[in-house]
Amino acid sequence: MIHALVIGLTLALVLGILAHKLKLSPLVGYLIAGMLAAQPWWGEPVDSHIVEDFSHLGVVLLLFGVGLQFHIKDLLAVQKVAVPGALVCMATSTCMGALAFHLFGSDAGWLNCVMFGLCICVSSTVVLTRVLGDNRLLQTPTGHTAVGWLVVEDIFTILMLVLLPVIISGKEPGPALGSAAIKLTLLVLCVAFLGRKVMKKVLTYVSRSASGELFTLAVLVFALGFAVLASKGFDASMEFGAFLSGMVLGQSRFASRAASDALPMKDAFAVLFFVSVGMGFNFMGMLEHWELALATCAVAFLVKPVVAYIVIRVLGKPLRMAMKTAGSLSQIGEFSFILATLIATQYHMLPDYAANVITGVAIITITLNAALYRFIPRLADRLEKRGVGAKKNVVGNVPAPSDERHRIIVVGYGPCGEIMSGILRKYDLEVVVLEMNIDTVNRLAKAGIPVLHGDARLRSILQMAGVEKAKAIIITTAAAPAHDIAESARGLNPGISVMAYTTYIRNARLLRSQGAETVFSGEEEVALSMASHTLRSLGATEEQVARECADNRRRLAGESPAQPATPA
Repeated sequence: MIHALVIGLTLALVLGILAHKLKLSPLVGYLIAGMLAAQPWWGEPVDSHIVEDFSHLGVVLLLFGVGLQFHIKDLLAVQKVAVPGALVCMATSTCMGALAFHLFGSDAGWLNCVMFGLCICVSSTVVLTRVLGDNRLLQTPTGHTAVGWLVVEDIFTILMLVLLPVIISGKEPGPALGSAAIKLTLLVLCVAFLGRKVMKKVLTYVSRSASGELFTLAVLVFALGFAVLASKGFDASMEFGAFLSGMVLGQSRFASRAASDALPMKDAFAVLFFVSVGMGFNFMGMLEHWELALATCAVAFLVKPVVAYIVIRVLGKPLRMAMKTAGSLSQIGEFSFILATLIATQYHMLPDYAANVITGVAIITITLNAALYRFIPRLADRLEKRGVGAKKNVVGNVPAPSDERHRIIVVGYGPCGEIMSGILRKYDLEVVVLEMNIDTVNRLAKAGIPVLHGDARLRSILQMAGVEKAKAIIITTAAAPAHDIAESARGLNPGISVMAYTTYIRNARLLRSQGAETVFSGEEEVALSMASHTLRSLGATEEQVARECADNRRRLAGESPAQPATPA
């Protein structure tokens, strides 16, 4: 086991660094590492089954992490695009894949062709989340749409795994489909109930202890435990169970700590997933069936994104969102391997060469997708400059709000506002600045930054900034009348999040009492930064420092500090 891990991870590290130097995605290096690890050069053969087991664990943890960051409200928000889009795209890809296997496969009946098409109609969640994360798009409307799209594909794949025995045996699919739907519904209800009743209480108790590793262990137990529950108790995939448990935990106050502290091994296991994909590939076998491989690549890399783009545009979404979402779907991955292996080995509905072709196409499309995705925003920029899909301006250089990106309104462009705006734009958030200094306004407009000159208390100015569809308004200057701005913003958009900066702690308490959701005090931040530095210099752990900061923030906000753990 250690022999396999050392060889696989070492090759992945070296080739991942090399791929990064060549300005390619590290995923390319991981896949090539798997191909090299499978060669008989290492004294004893690398056990591919061990690598596959660890890679499966990585996929489960990765899906748990995705669930942490993807709330149910985000899925419901994109259901009008994700559900019809995924269904149309899967149907088209299945038909085109079946046609390709009929034309270039050997002795293929219509059922075999359909099975081949089903194997290539779903995209890789692992690859998509990695590509979107690398391009800072995972928490944007584009990322939510793409992940919601994949959730629909994953549910479809789970139903396929349940229905395969029925389809092949020739029995009526109705009862089996109803049984699968009931099981999935019960799984969702069970995870939701246990998550809210059991997970919350356990993590609350554990978080009060001084042991950080206990919190990490507890989160891993819940992630893997719900994954096993889904597999053994409800005949669903472990990945889907982990995703559901992550969604439940993501609704709690432990979400941020779990994402940062409790999944330190996630990336290492995810790397092993790509290594295992490379290990299972027979290059010469794919060359023997190059026509089928080329046709399958065309379906996965061209037909799927083109159909996705058309559907998203037909549903009224912006050009940029359609291009980014469609581009992220132009690959196949882990569920394709699962379906192809099961259909080829257990049900003998596909020849072995077909499963190998699917693996080869996955490697090619994953490599191309990761390498070329970063050019999509540039292409969208060029098209918009030529007037294709460009958004109309409301006023000046402020674009109309759209579903493509979250809009954040920043009041004031002093040092704090400039830093905040830069960070938000880096993560593909649409920032609109409201500023009273006309020189600053002219400078920002010349730099192409959306900006308005006016008083943020005025409803007309806020409307020009698109406050009705904004996610948050951030008041970055202590001199601004935060209460009046918040009142005007909430009058136009009751659900908007209001964040404000003030110098003094006493003003922070007043602003909180007047309705500002989050208030940052200069006195408070300086005091906590100084205290944190002092504690670290005296040998305190990061967990102790974080606990003291959290307790003092709660105390200053008028809440009760967390109770220390009761000694045994």
